[in-house]
Amino acid sequence: MTEYPEIRSAREDELGAVGHLISQSFFHLGACEYLVPPLEDRLQVHTDYFTLLTEHANNYGRVDVIDDPAGNGLAATAVWFDYTREAPDPPNYDERLRALAGEYLDRFEALDVLFAAHHPHDPHWHLAFLAVHADHQEHGLGGKLMKRTHDELDALGVPQYLEATNANNVRLYRRTGYSDMEPFEMPLPDGTPFFRMWRKV
Repeated sequence: MTEYPEIRSAREDELGAVGHLISQSFFHLGACEYLVPPLEDRLQVHTDYFTLLTEHANNYGRVDVIDDPAGNGLAATAVWFDYTREAPDPPNYDERLRALAGEYLDRFEALDVLFAAHHPHDPHWHLAFLAVHADHQEHGLGGKLMKRTHDELDALGVPQYLEATNANNVRLYRRTGYSDMEPFEMPLPDGTPFFRMWRKV
């Protein structure tokens, strides 16, 4: 059985690597296919996008990582935002989004509108991204990352929220204590759904 290092906080100089890991892990998700349809553009655009949000989470939440035990970068990450306090938009967000999204800007703007319209107002922490490298799946790393933050937030009485991306993830999150919200589905303009889930203490 592979022994993995303990969870640690991401360093500022590796937030780009976190964004790249998320982009790799999410490459074939329906939402990412909608946002950037061409395969040749998808990895880079999403790496820049996820890095932008990860940098912001590093200031207004937490970015946890698990290292590859062989020393080949990152094996897994969890990116959380703290919505128990006021959290502004990332600095120069509109300009940075326009620069990274290019011709796909309208799709990213549609995503922002969708998420803003459905985000809960009660104080909570938001699991924005949970990603495990393809070489390190089936080792329980995602569950380990979630449990660390769940345990800390449960002790403080703080609930958690996420948007699941497919039915398999919905089943996973239900097993870790998340429940379906109403409304449950949030469809993108092409019909690709996200699924709203809430975990009470």
